[in-house]
Amino acid sequence: MADKDSVAMLIDSTTSKIQQLQQAFSELESHNAFLLNLKWKQLEEHFRGLEKSLKTRFVELEAQEREFETKLTESQQLIEEREAVVLAKELASLDRLQQKRDAAFSEILGKRKACNANLEPNLNTRVTKSKVEESSKSKNDEIGVIESKPCTELEILCRDMNVEGLHKYISDNRKNLTVIREEIPNALRCVQDPCGLVLDSLKDFYSGDNLVLDGKKDGNLLGMRRTCLMLMESLEQVRNTEKSRDEFGSKSVIKRAKGIALGWKPKLDLMDMDASNGNSLEAHAFLQLVATFDIVSEFGEEELCKLVPAVSRRRQTPELCRSLGLSPKMPGVIDVLVNTGRQIDAVNLSYAFGLTEQYAPVPLLKSYLKEVRKLSNTRSGSMTPGAQNEMEERELSALKAVIKCIEEHKLEDQYPIDPLQKRVAQLEKAKADKRRAVEASKPQSKRARANGSIYTTRVTPPYSEKSFYQRATPERYPYPYVYPVETHHPTTVIGAAPYTISPPHTAYYGNGYQVHYQPAPYIH
Repeated sequence: MADKDSVAMLIDSTTSKIQQLQQAFSELESHNAFLLNLKWKQLEEHFRGLEKSLKTRFVELEAQEREFETKLTESQQLIEEREAVVLAKELASLDRLQQKRDAAFSEILGKRKACNANLEPNLNTRVTKSKVEESSKSKNDEIGVIESKPCTELEILCRDMNVEGLHKYISDNRKNLTVIREEIPNALRCVQDPCGLVLDSLKDFYSGDNLVLDGKKDGNLLGMRRTCLMLMESLEQVRNTEKSRDEFGSKSVIKRAKGIALGWKPKLDLMDMDASNGNSLEAHAFLQLVATFDIVSEFGEEELCKLVPAVSRRRQTPELCRSLGLSPKMPGVIDVLVNTGRQIDAVNLSYAFGLTEQYAPVPLLKSYLKEVRKLSNTRSGSMTPGAQNEMEERELSALKAVIKCIEEHKLEDQYPIDPLQKRVAQLEKAKADKRRAVEASKPQSKRARANGSIYTTRVTPPYSEKSFYQRATPERYPYPYVYPVETHHPTTVIGAAPYTISPPHTAYYGNGYQVHYQPAPYIH
């Protein structure tokens, strides 16, 4: 509306503007009357035409605006009328729906009253029976909830403190060790004296240590020791998750644990820990005993640190050292590993304890390979063929162990593995060529069978292919340390494999960083 008024005012002011312009031209007539008079007439006609045109257009726009406002008003009225019709229909529908709901509710209420009237004579009888049943159920619950959930055989053996039966059960079910490992903590929670049960299971740990079968330790004894270790680990898990160390074990239990540990320590001192290749089951069991029953003060951190290199390749070692409070001492342990040619173990422990800045992994791995190659090159001229094959096998094992370590710790950018893999392929090809040459040079003894076919005897290589887990022979050079390659062994009776070879429990006991090592939780 304001715009309309302003336009009208401007149109009205055109006449006054024209008059002012005419006066200005009149003052100039004295100078040149004929020319100015002619120009003014032209200008006046032009402005008068514009004024008339603007007024005509303004009148037309006003008429259109009035027409539009009329149509808008009519449309709004029509919309309001339609909204009123729709609202009336909705209210009518709601009224009908409410009537139907009221009718249905009344019908249901009437039927319910009739039903209650028929059931009322039996109501008192049912209430009495319900109270009796609830009372009986409550008494049964108080007698024992165990009847609703039967105990497993493992829980029964633990509850009955049946140590021999427990060992036999685990040995017979060695194929289900993963399930058993998960069930043992729950079974120990059912025992009134879990510490006593675990300590009882350790009584025969060294009883058959003098048994040797074909130059190897008794497999049954090794299986029993692994079971003892698993029980101690499970007991520590129960202690850490449920009760404090002060409340869990009594003074008599701690005294028994100290006695067992003091009996084991001299036996460990007599063992050749270097022969265990960082995978000593006995040292691991001793450290676990000390950690489980919290008797570190009985031996001191320095004595315990001396045993860590003997278990450096077992995957539980990092968490076990933390449980023993040996984390501040780990730089010294890593130094021992580096100085004894076990740089791969040193790299793994440095990652586990966040010491990679102090012990850079790549230089350690390179120095390890350098020592292996240096030893091989210096002795190659004076070696027998068997010893030379042995040295090549050592280099091959070292290369594979380094490659495995690089891949596990994502060091490919700092230490490319392509040259190492090429060297591995070269050594494996040379090994295969030598084996074929040896077999071809041997005379083949043939024997005719009944069906006319020829029977050929099997020819074995003249050089040794024994596992690197075994102790060094006069042809084996103990420095630098040689890490065994990853092998796969068939499933056998628990502990039947030689101790230095990966046992059937490899899924539950880690036997080497290059195969199983990972900084995993302690209770596996």
